[in-house]
Amino acid sequence: MGWLEGKVALITGGGSGIGRALIERFIEEGAQIGVLERSNEKVEDLKKQFGDNVVVVQGDVSLLEDNERAVSETVKEFGKIDTFIGNAGVFDYFTSLTDLPKEKLNQSFDQVFGVNVKGPLYGAKAVLPELLKTQGNIIFTVSNAGFYPAGGGPLYTASKHAAVGLVRELAYELSPKIRVNGVAPGGTLTDLRGPAALGQENLTQSSVDNIEDLMRTTNPLQVVPSPKDHTSAYVLLASNTDSMAITGVIINSDGGLGVRGLHSVAGGEHL
Repeated sequence: MGWLEGKVALITGGGSGIGRALIERFIEEGAQIGVLERSNEKVEDLKKQFGDNVVVVQGDVSLLEDNERAVSETVKEFGKIDTFIGNAGVFDYFTSLTDLPKEKLNQSFDQVFGVNVKGPLYGAKAVLPELLKTQGNIIFTVSNAGFYPAGGGPLYTASKHAAVGLVRELAYELSPKIRVNGVAPGGTLTDLRGPAALGQENLTQSSVDNIEDLMRTTNPLQVVPSPKDHTSAYVLLASNTDSMAITGVIINSDGGLGVRGLHSVAGGEHL
């Protein structure tokens, strides 16, 4: 029997990366899944791979009505929602303030914050009535950029700091009935794309030169996690039985970035 037997989760951005790994893991743990995914191609692939275990809605997380439609279709199919995971994200590929074209600043800001901040906020708003019925929980995918510099450029970093604020504020507002937490993955090879305003909509992290070496040499554990490696943290937080006293918490699944100042990570072995 899995940790999430009989539970229903709604996951945004489930077409690839951490979102897709979460679908696979949550199904293994006994859950049924609703998905909000923007890409039509990924929507069809999810339906083909997971069949009756998922209901997949094509839509944009930055639109409240699409979030509401995903909630409605999930409840129609599975009868309830126990967990909402605001996971969809957009990266800025380390575009610095100096390199941000001023004529594209407004549009790129709106695109990054539309997905990374509006997305989880609108999703939480849409799913709130259902979570009140189940006394369920919310989990946001944050990032190491929500805590430290150099995890992205100013747009991405600011958006993920905002996500940290959402976790804390909603955990306060929605207690005692709904727990709200987050997971902050470190560098992970995924299909995470950039904003179209910066011409980054077709970039992926795996396309960045020497990305694995960059990830490995900037965390004390010297790891490059796969999307699957982060999923246990979400499973724990989704289980009201196993994390019943946990809210307002963000699990940093980042190879120990918070202690990197204690020694030189790039210097090789420490023990």
